Amino acid sequence: MKKLIIANWKMNPATSPDAKRLCGKVIGEIKNIKNVDVVFAPPFVFLPLLKGFKIGAQDVFYEKSGAYTGEISISQLRAFNVTHVIVGHSERRAMGEADEIVHKKLEAVLGAGMKAVLCIGEPERKKEEVFPPIVRKELHSAISKIKKPLLKKLIIAYEPIWAVGTGNADDPKAIFEMAILIKRDLQKILGSKIADKIPVLYGGSVKASNAKVFLRDAGIDGLLVGGASLDAKQFVKIVKDASEL
Repeated sequence: MKKLIIANWKMNPATSPDAKRLCGKVIGEIKNIKNVDVVFAPPFVFLPLLKGFKIGAQDVFYEKSGAYTGEISISQLRAFNVTHVIVGHSERRAMGEADEIVHKKLEAVLGAGMKAVLCIGEPERKKEEVFPPIVRKELHSAISKIKKPLLKKLIIAYEPIWAVGTGNADDPKAIFEMAILIKRDLQKILGSKIADKIPVLYGGSVKASNAKVFLRDAGIDGLLVGGASLDAKQFVKIVKDASEL
């Protein structure tokens, strides 16, 4: 399985010229790397700028069309060749996105034949919780009652909330244990045939200085990169390090 590196630009950069410069610096450096899957997830307004690479969306609405001011549909994303959609990011959940909504979005994305990056993670690390109940709850509620064949396009991103944007990344050993627990739960629910093909990524203060260690020692299949994806030099190094493993 190729390593998967997803750049989540969040609500950045400020302008279209800034986005074009960032694209130019990064894409020029990694265009010849073939053994790593790289996906860019910019704000919706910058989707037309990314050509020649896999494109992700940071969110989507679960209805096909209608009077939903401010939302964006799967068909609208497809018009810009979007292949991946991030679902249930902790920052969306913090704004009130409930498990039921995450489930509906996940089902809509997978039902449309697109790849869904489901984000799950606990708000704080508790030593007594080997597998935090909230992580299991977010995983189970999201995939519940979705037809098993659709889940072949599922991607899990484990993002402990306390690590996101704080500069305090998780420990590779702890990530390894969580990745194993998540994969075991997926096997119980879906069976090994499907579960073993579902990538598990890590996200949360990923930087050029720690990405290689995570990819090498944490038992994960890739990374969901936030702030470091806006630094061309850092992001290029992350992708190149991934290509060497």
